[in-house]
Amino acid sequence: MYPRRDLLILSMRFDIITIFPNIFNSYFNESIIKRAQNKKIIKIKIHGLRKWTKDKHKTVDGRPYGGGAGMVLMAEPIYQALKSLRQKRKAKNSKIILLSAKGKKWDQQMAKRYAKFNNIILICGRYEGVDERVKKIVDEEISIGDYVLTGGEIPAMVIVDSIARLLPGVLGNKESAKFESHSEAGVLEYPHYTRPEILKINGKNYKVPKALLSGNHAEIKKWREKKSKKLF
Repeated sequence: MYPRRDLLILSMRFDIITIFPNIFNSYFNESIIKRAQNKKIIKIKIHGLRKWTKDKHKTVDGRPYGGGAGMVLMAEPIYQALKSLRQKRKAKNSKIILLSAKGKKWDQQMAKRYAKFNNIILICGRYEGVDERVKKIVDEEISIGDYVLTGGEIPAMVIVDSIARLLPGVLGNKESAKFESHSEAGVLEYPHYTRPEILKINGKNYKVPKALLSGNHAEIKKWREKKSKKLF
């Protein structure tokens, strides 16, 4: 059951647990996501997992039981990190996501559902993955596609971005997120054009469709509906 966001506070907080906290610096400090933070619509906090280790080497991974290639992130530091964040936040409307290639595939409809929460905690996997017991303390395991990345940091950025742009005040035009690809399940947005009206490429002229230049709103609407693609 997902709560209605209009009944909650407007600010959303993202807590990201990672062993490479500096990866996020550039993306989250540019463009729309930066402005959303400046306007206090969202808060993004990056947490280095090594903070919750107990040994002097700040060990976060170990060799898998039973043998095999690669290293596995330990469950204990992740558990301690989640315990600490939950105690500090005390957010009732929150979710914990483990980012994993084996998880449920993220899509626009999921982004809309998660946009109703006040706090989302994202755990970035690395190496061969995480100790399977971490799944006992998360709400959902999420993948962003049927491929494997070196870690969960890029998926975390994808999820933060896809949710943040749905929140009131983040995009410059509130209609931007309403009429676009995947705003309706299985539908891709119509093509867009801007100046110049005629563009020459390799000696051939490419023109803006006449319907878009007509000034006739009914005709433009009809053209856009026709050009929208249905995936299924």
